[in-house]
Amino acid sequence: MKHPGRAVYGTLPAALAAVLLCLMCLPPAQAAPGPRTLYAAPDGHGDACTVARPCSLDGARDAARAVTGRSVRVLLASGTYPRGKPLRLDERDSGHDGRTVTWAAAPGARPVLSGGRTLGGWSPNPDGTWSTGVPEGVTPRQLFVDGERAVRARGGECPATVCDATKAGMTGARATGITGWRRPTDAEAVIKIRWRAYHCRITGVSGDTLTFVRPCWTNSAAGTGRTGPSWDSTTVDSARYSGVAFFQNARELLDDAGEFVWDSAARTVTYLPRAGEDMRRVHVVTPHTEHLLVLDGAHDVTVRGIGFAHAAYRQPGTDEGYAGTQAGFTLTGADGPEDHAGRYYTKPAAALVVRGGRNVTVDRARFAHLGGAGAVLEAGTKDSSVTRSSFTDLSSGALYVGDTEPRPAPALAGERNTVARNTIRHTGVEYTDAVGIWAGYEAGLTVDHNTLDHLPYSGISVGWGWNQPEARHSVLRDNAITHNRITHVMEVARAQHDGGAVYTQGAQPGTVVSGNYLNRSGHGNTERDGNGIYLDEQSSHILVEKNVVTRVGYKWVSNWADYGIENTVRGNWTDTRAPALGGRGSVMTGNHTGLDALPAAALRTAATAGAHRTPAEVLRRDLARHGTPGQSSTDGPATAALATDGDITTDTRTLSAPGSWWRVDLGRPRRIGQIEIWNDASMTTADFDVITDTGTVHVEGGALRPTVIDLKARTRHVTVKLTGTGRVGLSQVLVHP
Repeated sequence: MKHPGRAVYGTLPAALAAVLLCLMCLPPAQAAPGPRTLYAAPDGHGDACTVARPCSLDGARDAARAVTGRSVRVLLASGTYPRGKPLRLDERDSGHDGRTVTWAAAPGARPVLSGGRTLGGWSPNPDGTWSTGVPEGVTPRQLFVDGERAVRARGGECPATVCDATKAGMTGARATGITGWRRPTDAEAVIKIRWRAYHCRITGVSGDTLTFVRPCWTNSAAGTGRTGPSWDSTTVDSARYSGVAFFQNARELLDDAGEFVWDSAARTVTYLPRAGEDMRRVHVVTPHTEHLLVLDGAHDVTVRGIGFAHAAYRQPGTDEGYAGTQAGFTLTGADGPEDHAGRYYTKPAAALVVRGGRNVTVDRARFAHLGGAGAVLEAGTKDSSVTRSSFTDLSSGALYVGDTEPRPAPALAGERNTVARNTIRHTGVEYTDAVGIWAGYEAGLTVDHNTLDHLPYSGISVGWGWNQPEARHSVLRDNAITHNRITHVMEVARAQHDGGAVYTQGAQPGTVVSGNYLNRSGHGNTERDGNGIYLDEQSSHILVEKNVVTRVGYKWVSNWADYGIENTVRGNWTDTRAPALGGRGSVMTGNHTGLDALPAAALRTAATAGAHRTPAEVLRRDLARHGTPGQSSTDGPATAALATDGDITTDTRTLSAPGSWWRVDLGRPRRIGQIEIWNDASMTTADFDVITDTGTVHVEGGALRPTVIDLKARTRHVTVKLTGTGRVGLSQVLVHP
C-alpha cells in the first residue's frame, strides 16, 4: 500500500515535488505590522509617547520619524496645546510605500492647538474700564474674553467731505477730534471702497492733516504701474472713496462694552467689560503665533479632529498694514513689479498651511477665534482635501486653495484638490473683503456640499486674473462648484460691494457651477448689488445649471463682460430675472425665472445642498404680480408694470411732482401680511407712505432693496406715495398674503 502522503507527489517531476515539500516546511506567513500608535498630551514630555507617559507634539513628531516599515498614528489627548512656533511636518514626516501618517484626536478627545497668550492681572480704572500689562513681543490686535471676540474701540464714519484722502494723507484731524487724542499713532483708519478694504495706522498729525504708515498708504493709493489701470477707481484717493468707515484703537473711542484699546507705549490693554463679566475671573486670550501647523513638502498625511484657535495675523499691525486688493489679498512692499493680474498679491496668514503637499487630508478640524485665515493649501499642493471641518469667528477668510501665477511650473500647479462638507460661518469679521473659500489657478478642484453663512463679502471665489494679457491663457480648468449652501453673504452692514455668493474669474474650460442653493446675497442693500452667481470679467467656458438662487440684491446670474465668452446657463430656478449674458457664444436656456414658489425639484436641490440637509427658505406668493399697476406719471419707457414683472433689474419711474405715486390694484380685497418695496438703482424713492385701504405706514428716508413692511390688512389697493416732491422709482413691489 502506497503512503498516502505520496499519492499526489509521486506523479510529479522530482524537482517540483521537492519545491512543494519545502514550502510545506516554511513557517506561516507573517501579517504586515499594524500601525504604531504614539500619544501626545498638553503636558507631555520625554520620548516614551505611551498612554501613561505621553509626549509633547514635537516629541511625538520626532518619535514618529524613527518608526520605519509601518504606518504611524499620533493620538492627541484633550486640552490646549500652546504653540510659540508652528508644529512643522515635512518629507521626514510623510507616509511611504502605502503606509500613512495620521495626526488625530484620541477617541472622544478635543485637542486644540493655540497660538494665544493669556492676559491676566487685570486692574480696575475709575471710569469702569480694566487694564493689564502685555508681555514684550506680544501686540494685541484681537482679544477674546471667555471665548467671545472683543472689538477694537472704534468711532463713527467720517465722510469724504471732512476726511478727504489724497496720496499724501488725509484731512479731518480737527473735526474728528484726533488732534486731541493722547496717542493718535496707535490708531488706524479703516476704509472700504467697493470690494476692497484698507487698514492703515496713523503716523502723525499736523494741523488738520493726518499721515499714515508706508508702504500701507502708498499701496492703498497704488494704481496704474503697480496694479494696473482697472484698479484706479477703488484706491483711497479715487472718486469712489466716500470716507473713513471708522477710526479704531484710540483710548478716546473706548465707550461701548466689549471694546478694548492697545497702548503700545505703556504696553497695556484696556477693556470695558460687558454685563456680567468679572475681570478677576474671566479668561482673556490674544493671538500671538501666526501659524500653528505647517506641512511643507509632506505627503500621505492625515490630520483629523484637531482644533486650531487664536492664531495671529501680524502684517496689518506693521508698516505694511492692510492694503486690500481682493478676496483678503493685500498689496505689500514699498515697490514691486508691475502686477496687473495680481500675481504678487499676498495671502493672509493662516493657522494651518500646506505647501507642496501630496495626498494630505484635513478632516473634522475646527478653526475658531483666529486673527487671520483658517487654512491655506498652496505651492503645488495636489490630491489633497479639507473635509467635514468647521470655521467660525475668523478675522479673514476660511480657506485659500492655490496661488496667483497663471502658468506655474508643473510642480507648483494646484491639481485635483477637494474642499467638501465644511461649515463656514462668521468669517471675514475684521478684514471684510475676505471670502469664505478662495481658489486661484486650480485644475480639477472640487468644492462640494459646503455650508457658508453670514459672510461680509463673496462666498466661494474660484479663478483669478481678470482680463490681463498674462492671465488669458492659464492652467485653470475642470473645476466643480457643486451642491453648496450659501446664505446671508454680501452683508449690507459690512459695506463690501461688487461680489456674489459664487464668484468666478478667468477662462476655465470644463468648470461647472451646479446644484447650489444661494439665498440672500446682498439682500436689504441700498443699491443694486449682491449677485447670486457672478461670472466676472474674463470668466469663460463655464456651465451654470440646476442652481436655486433666491432673494439676491441684484442679478441672480451676471456675465456682463464681452470678453467673458461661451458660458452656458441652463435649468436654474430663481425668483427674479437677469439681463442676457454678455460675451460671444454665451447662452441662457431653460431657466425657471420670476418664481414666487419653488417647484419640488428646486426644493429637493436646495434641501440637499450644503454640509447638512436643511430646507430652503420658503418663497412667499406675490399677489401684486397678478394685479393691475399704475402710477401718477411715466418717465419714458419706465412703466408701472416693471414693478410687478418679477424682475428686480428693471425699474419704474414717474416724473418729479408733489405727491407722486405708484399703485397696484389686486382685483378684489385680499388679506395681506407683508409688503416688499424694492427701490430702483438711483435711490429716488424716499420719505413715502405705503397706503392700503385700511391704513398708512410711513417710511422715513430712502427705500432699500427691499424695505419690508409687516402688517395685517384687508385691501384691494397698495399705493406707494411720496410725502413731498420728487420721483417714485421702483424695481419691484411684492404683496404677500
